[in-house]
Formats: sequence, structure tokens, C-alpha cells
Amino acid sequence: MKAIRRFTVRPVLPEALRPLSDLARNLRWSWHAETRDLFQSVDPERWAASNGDPVRLLGSVPPGRLAELAEDRRFLRRLAAVAGDLNDYVTGDRWYQSQSAELPAAVAYFSPEFGITAALPQYSGGLGILAGDHLKAASDLGVPLIGVGLLYRHGYFRQSLSRDGWQQEHYPVLDPNELPVGLLREPDGTPAQVSLALPGGKQLRARIWLAQVGRVPLLMLDSDVEENDLGERGVTDRLYGGGSEHRLLQEMLLGIGGVRAVRTYCRLTGHPEPEVFHTNEGHAGFLGLERIAELADGGLHFDAALEAVRAGTVFTTHTPVPAGIDRFDRELVARHFGPDAELPRIEVERILQLGMETYPGGEPNLFNMAVMGLRLGQRANGVSLLHGQVSREMFSGLWPGFDPAEVPITSVTNGVHAPTWVAPEVFRLGARQIGAQRTEDALTVGGSDRWDSVGEIPDQDIWELRRSLREQLVMEVRERLRTSWRQRGAGTAELGWIDGVLDPDVLTIGFARRVPSYKRLTLMLRDRDRLMDLLLHPERPIQIVVAGKAHPADDGGKRLVQELVRFADDPRVRHRIVFLPDYGMAMAQKLYPGCDIWLNNPLRPLEACGTSGMKAALNGCLNLSVLDGWWDEWFQPDFGWAIPTANGTDGGAPTLSAVGDDPDHRDDVEAAALYDLLEQRVTPRFYEQGQAGLPDRWIEMVRQTLTLLGPKVLAGRMVREYVERLYTPAAHAHRAMTPDSARELAAWKARVRTAWHGVTVDHVETSVATATAELGSTLGLRVRVALGDLAPDDVEVQAVSGRVDSEDRIADAATVPLKQAGGPDLEGRWVYEGPLSLDRTGPYGYTVRILPAHRLLASGAELGLVAVPSEEMGEAAGVLMR
Repeated sequence: MKAIRRFTVRPVLPEALRPLSDLARNLRWSWHAETRDLFQSVDPERWAASNGDPVRLLGSVPPGRLAELAEDRRFLRRLAAVAGDLNDYVTGDRWYQSQSAELPAAVAYFSPEFGITAALPQYSGGLGILAGDHLKAASDLGVPLIGVGLLYRHGYFRQSLSRDGWQQEHYPVLDPNELPVGLLREPDGTPAQVSLALPGGKQLRARIWLAQVGRVPLLMLDSDVEENDLGERGVTDRLYGGGSEHRLLQEMLLGIGGVRAVRTYCRLTGHPEPEVFHTNEGHAGFLGLERIAELADGGLHFDAALEAVRAGTVFTTHTPVPAGIDRFDRELVARHFGPDAELPRIEVERILQLGMETYPGGEPNLFNMAVMGLRLGQRANGVSLLHGQVSREMFSGLWPGFDPAEVPITSVTNGVHAPTWVAPEVFRLGARQIGAQRTEDALTVGGSDRWDSVGEIPDQDIWELRRSLREQLVMEVRERLRTSWRQRGAGTAELGWIDGVLDPDVLTIGFARRVPSYKRLTLMLRDRDRLMDLLLHPERPIQIVVAGKAHPADDGGKRLVQELVRFADDPRVRHRIVFLPDYGMAMAQKLYPGCDIWLNNPLRPLEACGTSGMKAALNGCLNLSVLDGWWDEWFQPDFGWAIPTANGTDGGAPTLSAVGDDPDHRDDVEAAALYDLLEQRVTPRFYEQGQAGLPDRWIEMVRQTLTLLGPKVLAGRMVREYVERLYTPAAHAHRAMTPDSARELAAWKARVRTAWHGVTVDHVETSVATATAELGSTLGLRVRVALGDLAPDDVEVQAVSGRVDSEDRIADAATVPLKQAGGPDLEGRWVYEGPLSLDRTGPYGYTVRILPAHRLLASGAELGLVAVPSEEMGEAAGVLMR
């Protein structure tokens, strides 16, 4: 019979064991080995059965065992030590508290998904894992962050395979009472709620669940409450599920409801109010509208409130392709705002203008969440150097008249949370070398450019560690493969072959990630005969472990999974290549350490960052990857191999259009390059033994990867960069933007936009009349400009100079402000002068331009306004060459 109602019966812990509850409720256990070891000692069998989830463990331990532990003095001493360590961790000063700069009082970090631990399955892939690592690193550093997300009742889907290898999706129901979260409650004990107004006088209500991630609270909104109608209860049902309106409601709840949840949390706990709001991808962009509405309620008009909100907002884009951005029909958005719906005091047209694609090639009837994020954030960044460059190109239409290099989008390269992803065996090897505390500090705070102590670890120890991790992976793979085949309908008698799958002494390659087409899951299958030769080589075989989920609506991705699975099912190679379904954090934590090579072969430059290779590298795994994302930035031959691309073996940055010219030819060329590398360089180095019977050159690459690459890929380094380069400037801008300053800036911008048509460069002359000049000499520039209704204080006149190409485009431009030297003359013109140093040889050119200038602007490009000489004037001035 089926139960009509389900609920969770919680255990009552003896008084002496009460600290176990606090330890289970703080997700620091997910990256703190001593806490996990303590829980394992409660009941090793039940710990394994609970998949390492302390909340589930405590719910299953018999009262007799709890009573026994309450009398066990040795266990109680361990419990007291671990509980004391957590208390020190959450209350003591850390890196952030030791900084002298005036840092933000608090930062709110919004993301549609968070990958903290497999016990809280609220993530689909890299964006969520990155968000989880961001929270953990912020906690380790003492950054006063508040995380904001949604609590999905089905999470992301669980993946299994049919007998013929087709992906199947399952959506298990998650009971929040069985998760390591608790309800945020009002002083009278009732659950705290936020609500959104919907069209037709309806309401969307949501409770606020709190997950404690070390020092960082993570607020998750859940619409499955009895006061909601059935449709509204389902808003937070699935991550990235449903149609357009469903997604729009999710994103309104995340952004608008999320700000309301932050205000509620700060009111109830006394946590400082955030000075900076960080939007992780466009999904949470509506948070800016809610903050504008708050300020409007306080008496600011829309334009001034917009300036105040922009000053304290950071926007991070994670996608290098327009198709990866959420876009909604403008009529759908319009219906959910205004007098009969949400934010009634803001004109709907003003809201729509923030997200409209009002630039060449844009769709005028679509509301673009990333475009709104950029318009609502004064600071923006991509997630690797190359991705920053791609983002400046992709969004350059928002800043007309500026070269992509000047588009105000910077980059902070992603990092990974080492304590989460480094295998315990790797940590112990480091601790043996420099001590546990120094190892923990190196992995969390970071800050050094090199981990030189790795150089002192004997080759034999490194090689034994690598083999031990590989052996653990082999055991894990066999267990998961057996489970998968049973799900596919195989009987036990059919599965004897699984005992021979993989070999702990064979070069092991890992490939695991989401399965959109650009990541090219099946590139390795382009020439199946060559791949088989590599897998079955008599002296130098390879073995490959593959995992990944295709989006439920992506049949093309599912076909790629099926193609790979069918190849791996072939009895000739199934002991050498496996596909493991249901890729997630628990699998990943075994997979990265156990592989010798991490393979990544996306279409360049479509991988924004690609952090899985970073996690592998921290465990001594070498990367074999296309020069894309972070690998383009930090690749060295010491760390692995770069797969040449069809656009040039040096990895020269192809344009997006060039990437797609002939997909079949491109894939053939790049697959052949991959096979060549494996045959000629990778496998010989792994199997080639030196005098001591060890692969000396391979071990040296592992050592270099850990020594030089390890410190770069840390989430601690990433979060410190966010604090120093984005959060702190944003907090200072927020403080400077008083209501009066916001009104002043808004009025000034309106005046400048209205008057800009009257701003022109009328005449440019130099002190050198010839077409050549000597290196090291200085030109005198004299420029006459018209400012119309503006004054010199409203603008900056600049000389822009640098090397020029055959079409006179300036590269690597240097800008120098010119000084006002006179005016206005009888015609109302102003004169500006300044020196121009000729500091490089070869084709060289200059131009001048006028930009708006105000002390509260973060960038001269902020308004997207620029005045430059006419083409006729440029021809008259000529190009200086030497």
C-alpha cells in the first residue's frame, strides 16, 4: 500500500552527543576530513549506506548505539575537538579580517544553482559547482558572503541508461527535512516567507531554507508551500525545467524574491546588509529591479535609483555563445510587471528597456537576461582571460563606437576549492612534507606562486600515490558499471566480465562533463580503428573513463551519449573504455584523482573556463586539452599537452564564425591531432622507465603540475581577486553613491546624452608636418573641438595611439588625456593640447576622441558615447610611419 502522507522522524540525540547535530547541519563536513572521519566512526556500515551524508546517518543510527557513544569517553573527546575546531573556524579571524582596505561589510551572491555536496543535489554542472566552490572559498577566507538560490524539489535529473544506451531521466522527490538545511523562522517560530505579486491578483509565496556553508549562509527559496496554487507550488520543481513562463517565474523568484530573502535574513539575524550584489550569470538579473524599487520607495526617481544600484553590482557572465543566454518574449515580461503584477511603481517600459537587444543584430522583441545584467551592473567579468575577450566581442554592441578591447568587461579566471576536490591521500602526502596546517592554508588561502615543497617528495612516493589512486578508481568504476548494467536489465550471470574492466597499471584517461555538442563527447570516436589500436596496444595501452549528462530536452546530446555507450559496449574494448551514468559530485571526487590524463576537446573558444581539468591537476593528473578557457591562459608543456586546432596549431584565437566553416573537416583534423599526441608523445612518456624503473619524465610533469599550476587554480585565489578587483571597488562606489550623488549622476548622464550630438572634433594638427618621425621623439598635438551645450568639465579629450594594421586600425592602443589650452573662441570651439611620444617603430598611427567624464563613472566607455574625427579629417592628418 502507498502512504498518503510522508514525513521525517528525527532522532533525539543524547545531551552529550548534541554537538553532532551542529556538525551535521554545517556543510563544512563536506570538505573537512576530521568531521567526516568522526561521523564514519559512529557507524561505518550506516555511513557507507548513507553515501556519506551525516543527516541521513543520524536518522538511521539505533538509539542503543547513540546511548553507547554517549558513554564512550574517547569518542566524546574527539567530538569535543571537532566541535571546537568548527567553532574556531566560524568565529575566528581569517584572511578577510586581516586586510587593511575598507572592504565590503557584506556581499550577496546570487546563482540559480549551487553544488556544495552530493547530499544537497541542487546543481546541474559547472556553473553550480563553481558557485559552491565560491561559497566554500569565501568561508575559508572569512569573506562575509550571503549565498542566494532556489531549493528545487527534484533537483536536477538522475541519469540511467536503457539497454540500447539511450539516456533516461529520473526526478526523485527531495524532502527538505531529510537534507542538511533548516527553515528560516520569525521570532514567533513561524517560517519566514517572501512573496511576489502575479498577474490577476495572485501571489507566489516561498519559504526560505538555510544551508550553513562553513561561515557562509546559503538562502534557498522554495515555492512548494500550501498557500500557493498548484501551478505556483511547482515553480521551484526542477532546475532548468519547464517552458518560458516557468523559467521567468523562477528567475523573478531568484532575483526579486532573493533580495527580499536577504533583507529578511539580515533583519532576523543581525547580519550586516550587503553593500555589493554579485549576479552569477543572468538568471538572477531581476535583483537589480527589486533594489531600484526599494530606493524608489525611499524617494529616489528611477534614473537615480538605477545609478545607485549599478554602483554596487557585479555581473559575471559564464557563456561564450548567445544561445546560452536566457531570453524571453517582451510581452511575457511586460505581463509580469507593472500595476497589476510585480514592482507596480516602476514603469513597465523602463524595465523592458533594460533587457532589450537595442544593437545591430539584436532581436528587438526579446528580453535578454545577460543584457539586463550588464546594464544593471557597473562591473562585469568573464571567467578566463580568453572568455573575457570573447565576452567583450559578444556584447560590444552595448558600447557602440568602442573597440572590443575597451568594452568594460574584465575577467577573473575561475578556480576550484581544493579541500573539496583534492583526494585525502594527496593531502596526507603534502601534510607529511610541510605539516597539516600549512598544507590546509596553502590549499585554501593560497597566495604563493609556487609550491616548492612538492619538489622534495621522492619520485617513488609520487608514483605509488598515483597508482593507489588509479587502483581506487578501477574499483569504483567496476562497482558503478555493475549497478548501471543491472539498471539496463542485465542479470548477474551476464556480468562476470566486469571483474576485468580497467587495469590499475594502464594509462587512464578521464573525460567527464555536460554533453552539449560543442564539448564534442564523441570526437575520440572519429577514427574507431585508431582508437581501438590505442586501447588494445600490446605494450602501451590506454583506458578511458567517460561520464556526462545531456540536457533532457537535447536529443542531439542524447544521441552522442548513445553513440559513446554503444562503442563502450563492444566486447572487444569494453574492458578498456567505460561510460558511467549519473555524473555528479560523488563520482567526480573519485574520478579526478584516479586519472593520469584529463581530456578536454571543446570547440575553441566555446569553453568559458572548464574547471574540471583544474580539479584533476590538483591531484597530479596531466591535462590534454584544446587551448580554450583556463588552459589557453596557463598551458605550459610541463603541465600536459595542447591539442592543435583546425584554425592553426598555435591555437591562435579563431573567430566564432571561423570555427563552424567545415565542421566535419575540423573534427577530422583535430581528432587526428589527438590520436597523434596519444600515440607519439603521451603513451611513450607514461610507459618509458628510467634507471630506477620509474617513468621519470612523467613523474617530473606531475611534480611541475603540482608545483606551478596548483597555486593558480585555487578558488581561494579566485575569491581574493573578486574581493580586491571587483567587490571592494564596488563597495566604495556604493558608498560614494549617496542619494544626492545618484541624482547628480543621473541628471548629468541625461544632460550629456541629450547634448552629445553637438560634440565634435573639428580640427587636429601636429608639430611634425612630414609623414615620418624618429623613434623617441615627441609630437605636439593641438585639437579644436566643439562641445555644444556641454562644458570642458563634462568631457575628456584623449589622444589614442599605437601600431596600425594595413587598414589603419590601431592595435594595443595607448590613451593620453589632452589639456584644455583655450576657448571658447568666437565660434564656441575649445582648444586642447598635449604631447604624443613615439615609443615604438614600424607602422604607427594616432587619432583623437572625446569621451564623457565624471568622477562617479567606473569607465569612460560607460555611456557608450564617443566623438572621433570625421573620415575626411583623418585623411588630411595622414598616418605617421617609420
